[in-house]
Amino acid sequence: MSTPTVASTPTGHTGAGERSSLLRLYLIRGVLAVVWALAFAAVQGDQEELDAAAIAVLVVYPLIDAVSSLIDYRATPDGSERQVTAFNGALSTLAAIALCLAGAGSLAAALHVFGVWAVISGAAQVIVGVRRRGPELGKQWPTLISGGLSFLVGITYNIQAAGDNPSLDVLSVYATGGGVWFILQALLLGWKSRQLRARTT
Repeated sequence: MSTPTVASTPTGHTGAGERSSLLRLYLIRGVLAVVWALAFAAVQGDQEELDAAAIAVLVVYPLIDAVSSLIDYRATPDGSERQVTAFNGALSTLAAIALCLAGAGSLAAALHVFGVWAVISGAAQVIVGVRRRGPELGKQWPTLISGGLSFLVGITYNIQAAGDNPSLDVLSVYATGGGVWFILQALLLGWKSRQLRARTT
């Protein structure tokens, strides 16, 4: 559920153009997460092992996040937010590689990797959401809630992976929930934009 960081102008305020770009990025990211959830549920089904198709789809999820981070990185000025964006992109890329390797081993290994990624990216998302709160982008509640849930769910996945019957069925639920929060954040950004436009007219 990792969230792209915000592109800010040198004055620290996010303009209408940047806010609109972020809105589109969140919306596309959310829709892709839901589509991924459906695709993974279709290829994985009730299998007790990961086949090549399931591994390929599994790897795509962190790659979506990595590409989102790259897009936002290119639009973000130098500073702490840009560093977090770079970290998110690098983390998601490493997660994709690790999932490819772990998926060839066992369900438990893949679930462990996904869980670790969810914990770290969720914590980063909360940090970014706190920094981003303000008059231009609102309170960022969907981002904060999504990041917090990712952190907690990631811990749960690692516990499940260490158990007797690990399952990847939960990943489709995870992605769907993340997608919904991204879409909700996009809608709130749209509402914030309308509020700001109304104040200037």
